[in-house]
Amino acid sequence: MRAIVLLCLLQTSYAALSPFSWNGPSATVGVPNADSACSTDQGSCGCCLMLQQMNKLQSYFSTSLDKLEEEYSQTKQSLNKIEASRTAFSVALFGDDRFKCQGPFEVNTRIVYKHIFLNLGDGYNETTGIFTVPRSGVYSIALTVYSDAGSPGELLAACANLQINDQVVAGSRDRNENDQEDSSSVVLVLHLDAGDRVSVNLPTGCFLCDDDSHYNTFSAFLLYVTE
Repeated sequence: MRAIVLLCLLQTSYAALSPFSWNGPSATVGVPNADSACSTDQGSCGCCLMLQQMNKLQSYFSTSLDKLEEEYSQTKQSLNKIEASRTAFSVALFGDDRFKCQGPFEVNTRIVYKHIFLNLGDGYNETTGIFTVPRSGVYSIALTVYSDAGSPGELLAACANLQINDQVVAGSRDRNENDQEDSSSVVLVLHLDAGDRVSVNLPTGCFLCDDDSHYNTFSAFLLYVTE
């Protein structure tokens, strides 16, 4: 671009000093009142036309680049949302093959699921038993509860509560002396905000039993982001 401008300036200077037009020495420079500057100095006129075309090209490329940058930004945002939506976990109470029970306790106790099937996004904390919501959105949450009284006629107390920020939102409760074992499931679809804490609480007097068959599970995954 600078080289073209320099050539134009040189041609214009030469045209001002020379008594000849750019068509050769046989054609003299026209009078200042000529109808068209191009008729008296076609070299300078051609250079100006070239600059005009260069400016048009520069404007076109600048506009195209702006559009590409905007499309890139939108695509990056979409990819970030897709990556953020990759949030899912599924855990079970115990992972070994020895059948054992958790509870009963004298106070309500948070259940810490030790066996991890999946923890995509690292939202579930296996130390605390809490799933911390990474991004606001609609989540599917599932809870299965199983317990074994040990023998017929003994008290069966299979119960657990699903909690959001330590507040019970759903639960399952079965206390009787008629069944030796029993199970139930809770499935919810909830809108959760980033930072919400999802956990399962074992009420007073209840107990859950499990082994590597994984009768007690806790799972959740993000359906879509809403922020």
